[in-house]
Amino acid sequence: MITTFIRRALATPLRQILALPLHYRLLSTAPPPSQPHFFKSQTPSEKQFQTWVDHLKPGFTPSDVNNALNSQTDADLAYDIFRWTATQRGYTHDSSTYLTMIQLAVAGRRHRHAEALLEEVLAGACPMKALGVVPDTYVLNMIIKAYAKCLQVDEAVRVFREMGLYGCEPNAYSYGYLFKGCCEKGRVWQGFGFFKEMREKGLVPSSGAYMVLVCSLALERKFEDAVEVLRDMLGNALKPDLLTYKTLLEEMCRDGQGVDALELLEEFRKTDVSMGEKTYRTLLDTLHFVDR
Repeated sequence: MITTFIRRALATPLRQILALPLHYRLLSTAPPPSQPHFFKSQTPSEKQFQTWVDHLKPGFTPSDVNNALNSQTDADLAYDIFRWTATQRGYTHDSSTYLTMIQLAVAGRRHRHAEALLEEVLAGACPMKALGVVPDTYVLNMIIKAYAKCLQVDEAVRVFREMGLYGCEPNAYSYGYLFKGCCEKGRVWQGFGFFKEMREKGLVPSSGAYMVLVCSLALERKFEDAVEVLRDMLGNALKPDLLTYKTLLEEMCRDGQGVDALELLEEFRKTDVSMGEKTYRTLLDTLHFVDR
């Protein structure tokens, strides 16, 4: 359980958990004793790090750190800044800085960084837990999203299942992040199960989540389920893109269901008022080509 893990983790000093940044040793301007007249030249990345360190004046706040992190295009540099600030006297990260860094790490495909940060949050090393601040649905959803992006689906499911321990109810974003992660991990049937569970609760996924599930089911030859999901999407006034239609109908043709695919195209043309003539013709030409 998370709560047991938290109690254990809180016994560990935060400074032992937050590793020193890669460029921390660069902060000393004194030359090495063995070479008193020479200075090591800095790489562009090291210069950028030093510049942002200089910008963060004594007494900087989590808001200042967030601004510094969001100004970075290099996830590694942002991570170094995040770690360095955590070592400074009088400063502690809050939930906003953790979430910002997690998002940057995931966007930059630095999954190991993201996983390390997530472990800190869940273990209670994050100061918001040490201060007794209970994470809300938004925070837990960001953790689920980050785990799903890292394809750590089991961890995402664990956090999802334990949301009730924090008095939080999963919402449409919770389910959407989860079943998208399952699909991307290749666990399509599990993802479909979460989709059905959320629909039973009256929750509606985003267009992107719908389309990932339709395509994943089609590629698994679960055509009836894919069509069911697509019809549900249209019934909620959400519009599939060309790729979603094309994936489903092409896979049906490849499976010898060309006639059914053409019938579905005509159905979707009537129910999807946003499907223009160009999209319809493109799909029709594609089906004729694949069904030869």
